[in-house]
Amino acid sequence: MYSKEEVSKQKQAFWTAFGRYMKPVLSADGEIISWSNYKTGIPGIFFKLDAENRYVCISILITQADPQLHAAFYECFEMQKKMLENALGETDWEWEQDITDDYGKNISRIGKRVDGISILRTEDWPALISFLKERIVALDEYWSTAKYAFEALL
Repeated sequence: MYSKEEVSKQKQAFWTAFGRYMKPVLSADGEIISWSNYKTGIPGIFFKLDAENRYVCISILITQADPQLHAAFYECFEMQKKMLENALGETDWEWEQDITDDYGKNISRIGKRVDGISILRTEDWPALISFLKERIVALDEYWSTAKYAFEALL
């Protein structure tokens, strides 16, 4: 069992390693980017990377407070589903509309999760990094053209 401090240090070490690994990778637009804190440029849309004790996941989160805009964002993702799947090379992402997050806030989430992998085991880090890198780079490729449809909704 790990103490909270040990878990915190291990997570910090992982995200530092991930950041260093991803630093030379440019965005689809050829720009330097912070991959672990990806900025979509659209308020209420986030790409979230998460690695925990028992799983790793990557998600598109819609947290827009305005219900009409929130719904419009989700609809826009639905309309672009084939484009997103083509960029990802995967069709097995989970789509969840109007769910409640850990803080009681209404969100929508499109994501992929793999269980049985741990940020606390350094031997799992290559698999974690590979999972996250492949998908965040693909999301960035998708977003480089898809974001304009979302901008038009603002």
